[in-house]
Amino acid sequence: MSTITTLNTTLSRPFATFFAATLPRILRNSIAIVAFIAVWEALPCFGWVDATFLPPFSTVVRALIDMLVSGELTSHLLASAGRALGGFVIAIAIGVPLGLFIGWYRSLANVLNPLLEIFRNTAPLAILPVFVLVLGMGETSKISMVVYSCIWPVMLNTVSGVRNVDPLLIRSARSMGLSPLSLFYKVVLPASVPTVFTGIRVAGAYAILVLVAAEMVGAKAGLGYLINYSQFTFEIPKMYAGIITLSVLGLAFNQTVLIAERRLTAWKG
Repeated sequence: MSTITTLNTTLSRPFATFFAATLPRILRNSIAIVAFIAVWEALPCFGWVDATFLPPFSTVVRALIDMLVSGELTSHLLASAGRALGGFVIAIAIGVPLGLFIGWYRSLANVLNPLLEIFRNTAPLAILPVFVLVLGMGETSKISMVVYSCIWPVMLNTVSGVRNVDPLLIRSARSMGLSPLSLFYKVVLPASVPTVFTGIRVAGAYAILVLVAAEMVGAKAGLGYLINYSQFTFEIPKMYAGIITLSVLGLAFNQTVLIAERRLTAWKG
């Protein structure tokens, strides 16, 4: 009996230590969110704002749960997540290799940089009508808008990451007799990964932002459509529930990219 007790005590110590170390951090990180929710709940309840236009947070949560139970919110969430993820992945698959190629050949980068800057500074929403005219109102135009908005931060940050590798690392690698190809794969590529992921994180935010605007034009499903339709039909709690879901989706995108970045940059310590 004493052996079992000792074993249970030994096994419980790591969990107790982990809980004691994690709980304060969770509480500290949650203070601002809890305060925001409390203010949101209090403003309409005490009559400081019109509850018609800003329902209490509890009312919004009830609307969100009702839509989850009915499956309405899930269908819109899956539609938006599929479009955002599809365009995001395509942009990475195109932007990272192009950025590596352009950044490695400096003469090519100098020639293309002015054109790339023009495209980067052309707001995606400004050319939304062009995508609708050329590609129609279907899925192709929406995913293409996400690709267009995401590819520039990914590509340009990749170019910057390759071009700004520490020259001392490159000289040291060359002095060790590395071939240009080995130099690129063993030195330049790992050193540029943090900058590449900065562009990918920015692109993740762009994917959600542009997709919402695209879904407000001609879509029949998606969080952008849900928010816009709820506003037109004056179902305000549903509108706020859609906005909260959209924020959670963006947070999930960002956290996924952060986890991937930590794994790929573990060598940084």
